[in-house]
Amino acid sequence: MSWDELEALCRREGLHCEQLGVNRTNPNEYEVEFLCDYKKTKEEELYLVKWRGFPESDNTWEPKRNLKCPKLMKQFHRDLEQELRRHKRRCTPKRLDKEVASYLVQKAKLRQSLQRWEAHLNQTRNHPGRIFVLNEVDFEGPPKNFTYINNYKVGQGIVLDEMAVGCECKDCLEEPISGCCPGASLHRMAYNDRGQVRIRPGQPIYECNSRCSCSLDCPNRVVQKGIQFDLCIFKTENGRGWGVRTLQHIKKNTFIMEYVGEIITTDEAERRGHVYDRQGSTYLFDLDYVEDVYTVDAAHHGNISHFVNHSCNPNLQVYNVFIDNIDERLPRIALFSTRAIRAGEELTFDYKMQIDPVDTESTKMDSSFSLAGLPSSPKKRIRVECRCGSDSCRKYLF
Repeated sequence: MSWDELEALCRREGLHCEQLGVNRTNPNEYEVEFLCDYKKTKEEELYLVKWRGFPESDNTWEPKRNLKCPKLMKQFHRDLEQELRRHKRRCTPKRLDKEVASYLVQKAKLRQSLQRWEAHLNQTRNHPGRIFVLNEVDFEGPPKNFTYINNYKVGQGIVLDEMAVGCECKDCLEEPISGCCPGASLHRMAYNDRGQVRIRPGQPIYECNSRCSCSLDCPNRVVQKGIQFDLCIFKTENGRGWGVRTLQHIKKNTFIMEYVGEIITTDEAERRGHVYDRQGSTYLFDLDYVEDVYTVDAAHHGNISHFVNHSCNPNLQVYNVFIDNIDERLPRIALFSTRAIRAGEELTFDYKMQIDPVDTESTKMDSSFSLAGLPSSPKKRIRVECRCGSDSCRKYLF
């Protein structure tokens, strides 16, 4: 069934459906779904109305005074003004061209589609940060063949064994016992008391886990708490597809999100990589912390990191994180801010991230340990042209 048919059926049967806006108190109410057209006579302004729960063949012209949908009207005129500007027209005509009216209907349907996807994403997420979706560029709707997941999805033939060892600390930051969980990384606690990362990129992060004696408020539990910021998936204007921007100010060295997807073998990644290269996709992330055995593929299963774009001058950095699983072949990939990020700014990371062993001052991180001998940071497999537009753009990523 179409959404219209499904809604009409729910109203006839007196069923409740929050997603469709149908409840037991309003089955017979006539609700404006969106506005399709506009015309102005000497006497009044009229709108062509698509009624919720009814097919488009039942659309009717209604005088403005009969409609109680100020938000929809405001959005309709905002879309109309944008389209008129595109046609270099300043004044609203008394009657809209068919082309303009068609644009407004497509825009309204796209907005509905994205709102349904947005609701689905927020019902699926297990993190505090909300997800918003916006496309003010074209008519592309939600991506097809993409499933939002919160944690790694294990591919065929791969078994994850939880091998974590818990600590006995009561205060992991001030009074760590036997080095606490970061004992495996030279006893360096990765975070300060505000949860900001303070070790160099390339050094592993060992967080406390489900076997530890410390509380859930332990400062050594950061990545496991999930995304804390409201983020927006938006359509970029320069041909880079979807992107992600933050809706809140983010401080430097703050955890933003994990890169999650399906865990596959490197052999399978090589096979899929040839397909993705032809499509210009960039979703394979090698887990080469100690050896190149596994790869994360976020092409069809992933979280909001699926939509984060590359930049040669990024504001996010990649870290290897271990929590309930200390198998060094399977780190979790965490993205932290490299600087303060303004609300509304796009989030990006370098798909070919290289660690600078000299630049310790710019990040204000601990520099008492050398990077010599440390395993590598995970990197995306990518063979495409770069469109980041930064002054330091490398043009091509191979």
